[in-house]
Amino acid sequence: MKKLIKNNTPNAVLEAYNVLSKGGIIAYPTDTLYGIGCDSKNERSIKKLNKIKNRSGPISVIAPNRKTAIDWLLIKENEKDIIKNKLKNGNTVIAQVKNNICSNLIVGPENTLGIRIPKHLFCKKISTLFPNPITSTSINRTGERPLTKPDEILKEFKEDIDLVIDDGIINGTGSKIFLFRNGFWKQLR
Repeated sequence: MKKLIKNNTPNAVLEAYNVLSKGGIIAYPTDTLYGIGCDSKNERSIKKLNKIKNRSGPISVIAPNRKTAIDWLLIKENEKDIIKNKLKNGNTVIAQVKNNICSNLIVGPENTLGIRIPKHLFCKKISTLFPNPITSTSINRTGERPLTKPDEILKEFKEDIDLVIDDGIINGTGSKIFLFRNGFWKQLR
């Protein structure tokens, strides 16, 4: 059942929730680009997402708020405020994460995970409702430009994606990415 629904449809979040909970893949709007997402604990879904993108390796997730993001991280008490500040403005922060937050298929070296809090109401609603982190990576095949229009997404990925949440054209650039390691920051993008 492939479909496209408008972001402001009353049941859009519930539809996305149902797809994710059944191991499906969604394309959804963020404040910068359309993302492709699945349940970060469902390894079958992650493998499918990697096949769609023609890649493997670490994948970031979205969080509903900074408190939740901090709760997922394996950091010292005195590092929490530093990381909270960096999580502002839709930045992605990569830091060590606690065990069992998501599948090992999406974590990076030293059990790190990229976490982002998009400034988009749909992201806030779905990530608050869904019990596990939701993956967030740009919607494109590796090496190609991210798709910006829902009809392009549906056409390119119609066999691969179960639901497209339509919020019109989104033509931004990817978020800034910061790696936090051993108490120091490094900007990756």
